[in-house]
Amino acid sequence: MAKNLVIVESPAKAKTIKKFLGSNYEVIASNGHVRDLPKSQMGIDVDNDFEPKYITIRGKGDILAALRKAVKKADKIYLATDPDREGEAISYHLMKALKLENKDYKRITFNEITKNAVKNSIKQARDIDMNLVDAQQARRVLDRLVGYKISPVLWAKIKRGLSAGRVQSVALKLVCDREKEINDFIPQEYWTLDANLTGGKLKKPITFKFTGDGKNKEEISGRAALDEILSGLQDGEYVVKSIKESERNKKAPLPFTTSTLQQEASSKLNFATSKTMRIAQQLYEGVDIKGRGTIGLITYLRTDSTRISEEAVAAADKYITDNFGEIYIGDSNGRAKTDKKIQDAHEAIRPTDVTLSPVMVKEQLSRDQFRLYQLIYNRFLASQMAGAVYSVKSVKVSCVDATFQTSASKIAFDGFLAVYNLDNDRGETVAGINNLAEGDVLELDGFEEKQHFTQPPARYTEALLVKTLEELGIGRPSTYAPTISTILARRYITKEQKKLYVTAIGDAVNQSMEQAFPVIIDVNFTANMESLLDKIGEGTVDWKVVVRNFYPDLDEAVKKAEAELESIKIEDEVSEEVCDVCGRNMVIKYGPHGKFLACPGFPECRFTKPFYEKIGVTCPKCGGDVVIKTTRKGRRYYGCINAPECDFMSWAMPSNEKCPECGKYMIVKGNKLVCSDQECGYTCNNKAAETADK
Repeated sequence: MAKNLVIVESPAKAKTIKKFLGSNYEVIASNGHVRDLPKSQMGIDVDNDFEPKYITIRGKGDILAALRKAVKKADKIYLATDPDREGEAISYHLMKALKLENKDYKRITFNEITKNAVKNSIKQARDIDMNLVDAQQARRVLDRLVGYKISPVLWAKIKRGLSAGRVQSVALKLVCDREKEINDFIPQEYWTLDANLTGGKLKKPITFKFTGDGKNKEEISGRAALDEILSGLQDGEYVVKSIKESERNKKAPLPFTTSTLQQEASSKLNFATSKTMRIAQQLYEGVDIKGRGTIGLITYLRTDSTRISEEAVAAADKYITDNFGEIYIGDSNGRAKTDKKIQDAHEAIRPTDVTLSPVMVKEQLSRDQFRLYQLIYNRFLASQMAGAVYSVKSVKVSCVDATFQTSASKIAFDGFLAVYNLDNDRGETVAGINNLAEGDVLELDGFEEKQHFTQPPARYTEALLVKTLEELGIGRPSTYAPTISTILARRYITKEQKKLYVTAIGDAVNQSMEQAFPVIIDVNFTANMESLLDKIGEGTVDWKVVVRNFYPDLDEAVKKAEAELESIKIEDEVSEEVCDVCGRNMVIKYGPHGKFLACPGFPECRFTKPFYEKIGVTCPKCGGDVVIKTTRKGRRYYGCINAPECDFMSWAMPSNEKCPECGKYMIVKGNKLVCSDQECGYTCNNKAAETADK
């Protein structure tokens, strides 16, 4: 009979740990939280100092019954949930639900699920850290207050079923702000000039890029500026002014944190953040490895630290020496140092055993598990290796007052690039560059002139949004993926080819939040709240003090919004469209993908059809009305009402104005009109643009 009971969250974790412990231990999974706030009500007693009212989660009755039965048989109970705030809170609620106060119970944590780590954790068993529990509880209470107080306001303003969140609303605002930046962006013209030069010992022409007058880098703003530069270069003498040889060092990358893992898995493996975390969880909890049994392959996956334990560094150094040579070992002074802002509760994400290379475990892993493990393994190994060294040769050529330049590089020492290349950089060679000498006179073989236009800010991808949230101090490693998943599931944003776009309903929610609750979606306010949660976890701030200070302003903002929104409450707008079934004038309603037409006779008549909002612009192709439409994924665009017969569409708002230079239709960019043909690039200030933009 087992005398010791170990309780973990997941069956996979239980299976792994069970193999490390003897027959005196029984390991059971709770399947996550067993208690939570009720869904049907706020569950926070505002009048009783914000005391939370926890209930048993529906469906957990059988699990709790099995746990209680096991508790009765055990002499000692170990709560072995994940080593973070959420895990600490799960242990606390297990203790309460199983009534362990008078039992012999302890809390154990481990950063990796290996035999040594698990056994050492039992030797270092401790009490539940109530500071971490309070930090999680504060986050839960704050999020519940925001969600349950603000969401009804959104129902009144837009439609039922919408939600607001302390972090999700800020993430939505970031995407909406970027959308506005892109829509308002006006491209600026510029040119590049390359000179193809030959002569001397060169067998083929070499391309040199125009850089300016030699003292200052010069941008070529337009065709006129380009022609002025060219005017003195056709018959000029091209002389090799200088040749410089140098070395460029490229530092090894840092090991993965949660954020950087999500970003790299997105760019290299095309994984969504939620998929990355799901597969990483599997690698952490344990995989059956031939000859090793079930072991966790990576350390804990929710971390913002780049710290590596001394034991792991020593193991990596030995592996690198044995497989690459001592010269490949990284300089200890150049290795990761932890930022003071980081919690540093855990190590960086790394393999638990550096001798278990991806090739050795490939047969036991699924394709996605292997790809992610390989990424984590190679990144860690690279982080402990020496930097790469490039030999660089730069050649400058002068003609009159103009300077042209070319350069070539090659890897002198590959260092960490032997296992991990961030951007496939293997250097670049320029044929014939070594045949040049200072003072050589070259001949012009021709110019390459190219017109370009500046590009708007890049749209957010999941990876870029995670990076931005981390840089702004919004959320923590455990919240990035759930936050993005929530606003995607709510259809506030949509994803097309990795890029995130705001939907009509997401734009409406953000406008309401900006109007009524500007503080809640303020980036600095949210980042400061995260800092306060950290201080609660450290035990320097009382969690109820934070909530007491937060709630009055929230309550006042909600009451003010309710009063103001009542006077401007949006009623169903009656359209000129007639119901095909009963003949009533149809009304405009909001759905997950924006507006639609519905019969006001609901529920007797359930007829609906798409709503196309006219913008007062005629189609430049067929003369029909241009209307606002949405893609299947909810992205807004402008199309002809006569589709599919007419295929006109535009992502930017078109206007009735014609370009005076090329005759094509103009589009609205901020308070300006811009030619829809980017190569034309004509721009003008126009009142029509201001009106259309509003």
